Amino acid sequence: MPGGVAGRRGARREVWRGQRPVPMAEPDAPAARGDEAEQDEAEQDAESPPSDTEPGASGDSEMELLRSLLCRTLGLGGEKPEKVLDELTLEGVSRFLRSERCKNVVCMVGAGISTSAGIPDFRSPGTGLYANLQSYDLPYPEAIFEISFFKQHPEPFFALARELYPGQFKPTVCHYFMRLLQEKGLLLRCYTQNIDTLERVAGLEPELLVEAHGTFYTSHCLRPSCRQPYGLQWMKERIFSSLVPKCEKCQSVVKPDIVFFGESLPSRFFTLLQSDFQKVDLLLIMGTSLQVQPFASLVGRVPTNTPRLLINKEKTGQSDPLMSLMGFGCGMDFDSEKAYRDVAWLGECDAGCLALAELLGWKKELEELVRREHAAIDGKAARGGDGKARGGDGKAQGGDGETPGDGGERRGGSRDPTP
Repeated sequence: MPGGVAGRRGARREVWRGQRPVPMAEPDAPAARGDEAEQDEAEQDAESPPSDTEPGASGDSEMELLRSLLCRTLGLGGEKPEKVLDELTLEGVSRFLRSERCKNVVCMVGAGISTSAGIPDFRSPGTGLYANLQSYDLPYPEAIFEISFFKQHPEPFFALARELYPGQFKPTVCHYFMRLLQEKGLLLRCYTQNIDTLERVAGLEPELLVEAHGTFYTSHCLRPSCRQPYGLQWMKERIFSSLVPKCEKCQSVVKPDIVFFGESLPSRFFTLLQSDFQKVDLLLIMGTSLQVQPFASLVGRVPTNTPRLLINKEKTGQSDPLMSLMGFGCGMDFDSEKAYRDVAWLGECDAGCLALAELLGWKKELEELVRREHAAIDGKAARGGDGKARGGDGKAQGGDGETPGDGGERRGGSRDPTP
């Protein structure tokens, strides 16, 4: 399944991959309600605790970011950034990637890397997810991923989840290209907006993966006083039984740990970016519109001499100086006379990864990896699978619903969703 949800007032947002809806009134509550139902709703409305100050959110760091934006946008202070690519082409990137100077690659990925697996993106006219939600009788398409709407009307989301549930799709060439980067010791981290879990299926190690918009891998009861954790298999059984998943302890609704509009991003996202985006030697951006914050802002956090390669259907992430100065957009520059590090390869993401792999001398290795892994997935499906999520008992491991590698923590405040 694609990627994420939540947001900041007045900013552009996506749930998985869409735009922020026009604000509208809350749906009316049912006419007859008991005291217990009212208490449940009051508890759920109080679900999100007050924001705590997180690393990078202090006034000092915000001022430092503003200084950095001013310097980079207006060319003030410091020396001219070093140009590390011998040419601004895919060939130039491949030569740099093979060099001793490139040791840490960070990938930023969105909906576009999963479309060839059969998972729709959000915006494509006619075929995108938002263009095909008429049957769910929604006030507007994005409501299906808004936490306030979900708490009162969870049925549309779970009906959609049956169609797009993780485990029904195979990872793509893009996913396995990142797997090759991992095997060759080059992948520092993959930041994904997607919630389809295909990065996990492709074999990326949990510690190298940041699921910025959450995951279907674990779920929790929505009642704050309960928060009982559940695993992937438990949730799958209920979704495919056409049931709204209810907590076995308190009978409140259980929601997958994906980030809806109105919820906050995992704290792992904010913690790791502090160090990752100082160490990165090459930023590889694939299949994302770079229109939703805070994910889109990551491209502006790399050192000024770090090359950035975009593999996408169209150029994105470009912004004018004024917008960059205000902190919106990432200021990628592919075409101006001042361009010195940004490269855009336009087309299908799988084709772009194959082209890069060929230049690196990895194409046969990549194609064999895809063939071997897909055959293993088909074989497992033919045997009926193992019927269990990792851990085997249908419950999230550790007793507290932690997603492997991220501690299951949440950052205070709301986030801009995005793919």
